[in-house]
Amino acid sequence: MPLTDVSIKKASIKEKDYKQSDEKGLYVLIKKNGSKLFYMKYRFNGKEKKLSFGPYPEVTLKKAREQRDDARALLRQGIDPSAHKKAKKAAHQLNSQNSFQSIALEWFETKQADKTPGYQQRVLRALEHDLFPSIGNTPINEVTAPMLLEALRKVEDRNAIETAHRDKQIASQVFRYAIATGRAERDPAPDLKGALKTPKKRHFSAITTPKEAGRLMAAIDQFEGTPVVKAALKLSALFFCRPGELRHLKWSDINHEELRIELVAEKTHQQHIIPLSEQALTVLRELRDLYPYIGEDEYIFPSARGRSRCMSENAIRVALRTMGYDNNTMTAHGFRAMARTLLDEVLNYRVEWIEQQLAHAVKDANGRAYNRTKHIEQRTKMMQHWADYLDQLKAQALAGNVITANFGKAN
Repeated sequence: MPLTDVSIKKASIKEKDYKQSDEKGLYVLIKKNGSKLFYMKYRFNGKEKKLSFGPYPEVTLKKAREQRDDARALLRQGIDPSAHKKAKKAAHQLNSQNSFQSIALEWFETKQADKTPGYQQRVLRALEHDLFPSIGNTPINEVTAPMLLEALRKVEDRNAIETAHRDKQIASQVFRYAIATGRAERDPAPDLKGALKTPKKRHFSAITTPKEAGRLMAAIDQFEGTPVVKAALKLSALFFCRPGELRHLKWSDINHEELRIELVAEKTHQQHIIPLSEQALTVLRELRDLYPYIGEDEYIFPSARGRSRCMSENAIRVALRTMGYDNNTMTAHGFRAMARTLLDEVLNYRVEWIEQQLAHAVKDANGRAYNRTKHIEQRTKMMQHWADYLDQLKAQALAGNVITANFGKAN
């Protein structure tokens, strides 16, 4: 007699396990502990076997019968339903291991370990908040361009256009990593070319005239903040490296014999040299005198919260605001634009020397990237001239008489 929900519910618990049969091999096993489990009995290749469908009432009688019918359909095709179930489970586990999320996290651990903490946090946030909710559980080889676009559209919907483009770049790096490790065949991100909204071009605010540069240097000279932040402001102007590179400088990055700083450029990941002017050396000596017992592997610009971490990325921005410069006037990154403009348009230095000192990817006539020591003698003279020029502009600003003439032509 076929089973009913009522008969299963009312089945009494006995001292031993026993079965209640339905039809076509389906039965429910009543356990002595009170649990009720659906099974199907069948024969395959002359052997009697059984297939589990799960516990009642999580699995309803109707669902158990549907699973039984599916299993019988497999038997008619000569497929063992138990082996088929194991294969599906194994495939699911493999897909889980090869999901976009699992591979993205593996990529993050492998490829982002050498990045700054701030950059790592931004990448992880993009993955967790923007990409994982939509495509995280999908096997990476099954993620299509429309699926990725749907995830990025949600980012666009909150008017974060630039973030959507960055998310696309991050996703593309994950796909390329999966290709390199043999778990994906292609990167769908390039298929989205032109599909995302175009972000408005935004440039870092910067002072680019001699008069305003002089006033800025005078304001820095009169800044009453902490010695570390004041030194960072001075060296931001003298070094014009990327703000993240400046904050993460360590005393061990200084080559005292060659009088220069040697680091790895934050964006290009290439070796970069910053020749030290006399003014820069003075700032560093004064800063070192404040902390005579610090080690070579410690940060030049430590955090106010402890020397184990570097200065906050907001420290210079807050200092500039304290001095009266808002984000629409001058930023920490703006020191680079200031140097780029004045070295070119006022001091007349060769553009390739300036670009090399900015740690941009400069190439020669044959398309080869210049090595890190290219034009180092010329750049050393340029950096000293730049420091002297800033001193002249500051002196004239303090005297109330800034002249915009060419302060010496580059050779």
